[in-house]
This record gives sequence, C-alpha cells and structure tokens, in this order.
Amino acid sequence: MTPTILAAAVAPATESLGLFGRDPWWLVLIKAVFTFAFLVVTVLIAIVWERKVVAWMQLRIGPNRHGPWGMLQSLADGVKLALKEDLVVSGADKVVYILAPLVCVIPAFMAFAVIPFGPAGHEVSIFGTRTTMQLTDLPIGMLYILATASVGIYGIVLAGWSSGSTYPLLGGLRSAAQMISYEIAMGLSFAAVFIYSKSMSTSEIVGAQQDKWFVVLLPVSFLVYIVAMVGETNRAPFDLPEAEGELVGGFNTEYSSLKFAMFMLAEYVNMVTVSAVASTLFLGGWRAPWPISTFWEGANHGWWPILWFTIKIQLLLFFFIWLRGTLPRLRYDQFMKLGWKVLIPVSLVWLVLVATVRALRNEGYDFSRIILYALAPVVAILLLSLVWDVFRRREKPMPHQPQEVFDPMAGGFPVPPMPGQQLPPVPRRRSRVPQEPRPAPPVEESGEPAAVGGGTSNPKGADGA
Repeated sequence: MTPTILAAAVAPATESLGLFGRDPWWLVLIKAVFTFAFLVVTVLIAIVWERKVVAWMQLRIGPNRHGPWGMLQSLADGVKLALKEDLVVSGADKVVYILAPLVCVIPAFMAFAVIPFGPAGHEVSIFGTRTTMQLTDLPIGMLYILATASVGIYGIVLAGWSSGSTYPLLGGLRSAAQMISYEIAMGLSFAAVFIYSKSMSTSEIVGAQQDKWFVVLLPVSFLVYIVAMVGETNRAPFDLPEAEGELVGGFNTEYSSLKFAMFMLAEYVNMVTVSAVASTLFLGGWRAPWPISTFWEGANHGWWPILWFTIKIQLLLFFFIWLRGTLPRLRYDQFMKLGWKVLIPVSLVWLVLVATVRALRNEGYDFSRIILYALAPVVAILLLSLVWDVFRRREKPMPHQPQEVFDPMAGGFPVPPMPGQQLPPVPRRRSRVPQEPRPAPPVEESGEPAAVGGGTSNPKGADGA
C-alpha cells in the first residue's frame, strides 16, 4: 500500500476515534450501566423467546404461567436458581471452583464495550451533553473482542478441571478444543472484513458499509462466521461440551444455584455478543435496512439506530433458536472435521481471493480482468479435482476376512468397540408369549394323514407325473 493511500486510510480513523475518551465520568458510568442493562434485558427476553419458539416448533404450549403470556418466566427461573442449595463438591479445588463462573461471565460483558449502537459522531444529547452511542472504541477493537472471547473459554475449562470429576473434565477439554478449532476460522473471516474496511475499529467498519453491506461483498466470510459463532457459544448442534447423553451436563455438572445461573447467563450474553458482532461486521451495524434508508433520511440519526441494531440482534438470536429446534447434535469427530477440514481451508482460500481482488483494484485493473485473474485459478483447481476423481484408480476391495469377536468386558469394565471390531451377537431370550397347541391333522382309516384341501397326498399329482 502506498504512503498516500495509507495516510488517507489512517486519517479518517484517527479523526473519528478522537471523539472517544472525552466524555465526563458520569456519562461514562451511564453508558456502562446502559450496556449492562441492555445485555441483561436482552438475555431475559431471549430465554422466554427461546422457550416459546421451541414450544411453537414442537406443537407445545410453552411457558404461560408467570406474568402475561408467560413473559416473566425467565425471572422465575432466576429466582428459583437463586434459592436453590449452593453445593460445593468436597473433592474440588474450591478457589478455582468458585472463581470459574466469574471468569466465564465477566469477559462476556466486557466484549460488548466496543460495539457501536449509533454513528461515531455527537449524535445524541444526554443531560445536555452531546455524545456517541458507544461506550468506547479502539483502533484494534475487533482484536479486543477476540481476546475477551478467548478468556471466557478459560472459565469453562477451569470449571471442568476444578470439579474433580470425570465428566466435567471431559466437557472442559472439549470446550478448549472447540475454541481452538473454530476461533481460527472466525479470525480468518474477520481478516476479509479488515481488508475491505481498512480498519479494525468497529465504528469504522460500520462506516465503511454506507453504500453496501459486507454480507453482499463477502458472503463466504459471513457464512463461515455464522457457523463459527454457533460453535464458539456451545450452542446446538455444536453443544458437545454439554452433551447430556454423553457427559451428563458437561463442565457444569457439579454446579448449582447462582454458580450454575452465571454459566447460563454467560452463554446467553455470548450469544448476544456474537450476534452484535455479526451485525456490526456484515449487516451494516446500526444502519437502517435498505427499503427504509432510501425514503427516510433520518433513519440513521438520533435514537433510531438503536432500534435497527436491536432488530438485527433479535433476528440472529432467532437463528440460534431455530437451529436448536431443528438440527440434531453432531458427533464429535464430525464437529472437528467441519472445523479443520472445511471451515479453515475455505476461509484461507477465500481470504487469498479477497486480498487478490483488492490488490488488483488498487492497481487500477478493470472488473473483468479482476474476475479473470481471481477466478481462473479456482476454476482450474476445481477442474483438476474433477478429473482426478473421474480417472483415479479405484481401490480394489479387500477380500473379506472374518473379524475377531470383540469382548467389551475383557478389561473388567465395558468399553465401546474400536473401528473394525465387531460386538458379539446379543443373546435373545425365548418368547414369553404362550404358544397355542396346533390341532392334529385328521387320520384316515389307512393310518395316513388326510390331504388338506381335498387334494391327493401324492405330491406329483394323481397320475404320478
């Protein structure tokens, strides 16, 4: 990048980021309280909405007792969890056991500090002071979000380790592997956005989507991020750390009362945070949707951007709920294969294509040449792979070899069979249904049983043919 282009890219970012850090302390406190309240209220709504939507999808009634239409069900759940007995496992590392929920929930709130609710200018007035609708912003705001999200995973890992039990430990290890696998793909999808917006600041990224949202320019990055954000938040169908059928409850098996409530709160706050990041990076952030922004000039000014931003977050939360009510849980090997063999290679190839297109456009090439230079290698690779699949040697089938019968109790406790091993057939008990005695066939005078159906007893017929 030439010095002129670099200076032009840095100057607007410096000018807009200079608006932050000038608020009085009481205004910063009000913004922090508003951010905290926005997250808590959104979580309360999301819990009720999830139970209502899943009940609607499964033809059930759902919560309808607490409050009008059951809208206070999440408050009832919170009171119930607060009044439950708070147990501490005797074999646990008590200090880490108590601190793990805090390590999990605090970074979930911290990540929302750099999310913009409105334009990066003095757009609104609070008690006579003009300010931006954002707590703060950083030149590396997206890296700050990635860092806080990574710290939150440590709370899950420490919870599983400190419980002193096998199933929570396995759930914590799964969370660590899940974070490593899917955060790589998530970071690669961020890199394509950085290339187009020329900034890592959240307010600058939203400002770069004034003409066209990045979901249109970078559809592959958007799809990769959507899959990665579901994996990062441990939500179905990627809720392997909490698999009830395998790990009882996963990392939070030994937790109860408010500690369990904090894990639940952290999960839903993370859902809101990743939905806000998806809206900021790809869906225009606080900008009004296309039909509204064309005929209403004031849609992106004043307090209205909060409405559009909230609607986008709620739509993405509905996507989370829809996935939970629709898709079954993946096996762990399928989950790892999706992350390492699909998402990461696709993100790498897509990032190379985006960087190539941007470099060619900066050099002044027309669009047709850019398409030729960028897509020709991809088409060539696809054709070569097709030819390889068609003409490659078919593997000769191995002759059938009798498999050894696998004894699952050989080690003293039951173990599942490995690939290629076969379980012995399950012994079947005899049926307990009483068998009715069959009537004996009638006997002729000659002592032979009579033919049934009026025919002859000779199987070849009457003529012996």
